Amino acid sequence: MTGFQAKLERFECLADECELIAKRADGGNRELYLRMGEHYRGLANDMRALIASFDVAA
Repeated sequence: MTGFQAKLERFECLADECELIAKRADGGNRELYLRMGEHYRGLANDMRALIASFDVAA
């Protein structure tokens, strides 16, 4: 389970970093980093749901 938690934290960290970079980037790069942040947020949400499903099953 700790591996899943580590992945969750990493995805959240990457999403935060992308959002910070997007604030400083110019037009095209801003959009790229915003989309990357959204992608990492989605992965974090999926990982959170996966972890929750194990908690229910236990």
